[in-house]
Amino acid sequence: MDLFSPIELGDLHLKNRVVMAPLTRTRAGAAGVPTPLMAVHYAQRASVGLIISEGVYPGAESRGYFGQPGIVTDEQEAGWSQVAEAVHGDGGRIVLQLMHSGRVSHPDLSGTGRTVAPSAVPIDGEVRTQHGKHPHAVPHALTEAELAVVRDEFVEAARRAIRAGADGVELHGANGYLLHQFLSPVSNVRTDAYGGSPANRARFVIEVAEAVAAEVGAGRVGIRLSPANQAQDVFETDEAETLATYEALLDGLRPLGLAYLSVLHADPAGVLVQDLRERFGGHLIANSGFGSVTTREEALALIDDAHADAVAVGRAIIANPDLVERWRADAPENAPRPDLFYSPGAEGYTDYPRLSA
Repeated sequence: MDLFSPIELGDLHLKNRVVMAPLTRTRAGAAGVPTPLMAVHYAQRASVGLIISEGVYPGAESRGYFGQPGIVTDEQEAGWSQVAEAVHGDGGRIVLQLMHSGRVSHPDLSGTGRTVAPSAVPIDGEVRTQHGKHPHAVPHALTEAELAVVRDEFVEAARRAIRAGADGVELHGANGYLLHQFLSPVSNVRTDAYGGSPANRARFVIEVAEAVAAEVGAGRVGIRLSPANQAQDVFETDEAETLATYEALLDGLRPLGLAYLSVLHADPAGVLVQDLRERFGGHLIANSGFGSVTTREEALALIDDAHADAVAVGRAIIANPDLVERWRADAPENAPRPDLFYSPGAEGYTDYPRLSA
């Protein structure tokens, strides 16, 4: 087993263990429709074992930023169909990451007049919309009836993703977005069946995973978590509380037989991540690169030392569409251009040179 050997994650057949991490790029315009340029971008990176798309919103209230693609309308579905066809045409595999932003969103972005969250606890600070910066709104605390609607939006989004030709979906339970907001006792102060204890805070995430797996097949569903990441005011600073919450979550997810667990954490080989991997009982995609660049040496070591089954890589894949070929040959890499990560055009998106050039 090495980084360049094939692996099966549920129903997902990977030709190598290099995974393109989900990367926000804001190229989908005001309507959230994937473009031909996006199809080129993803297809350029089809030599990785698996592409995980940028976060895709499953409902109007879940949209987190301008230029984010959705999977809500027929037009958006058709756009993703073009992306999937392009990726498959170059021999790749792609899953769509389903991302509900929760309180990270803003009424300017959603167009619904409100933001939603587990509880009416706002994020401190400002959010950028197409109309400039605004203070984060105090979110509406979702009722139990509304939770069922949100769950069903995830299910419908997964159905559309598979219909569009995606190989699967990833549930975004990390980085301070809605599912992660349910897990933290800081952002979730509910007193009903979805708050209070670690098991209750994990309940909604498990219910979403159950429903999506029942719709499209567990072997096509992964989930991304970032325990103790402290992202977007979703604070998880009590180690014992955090461990209990994620153990309850993984105990609920294990019977489903999901394709993989992706964990974003600075120490993938450490006790916390490896404990969660064991409780999950399935394949682990490790991602240590939040705030730091995942290197070839680190990726090789994670697989060689059996600390992960695959490795998610971000900025190196942004700058090197042929990263697998470069890493096989231990060749030099292009440097990413962060000033162009979120710009609207091809520059800094599809114009990074290949090694062969």
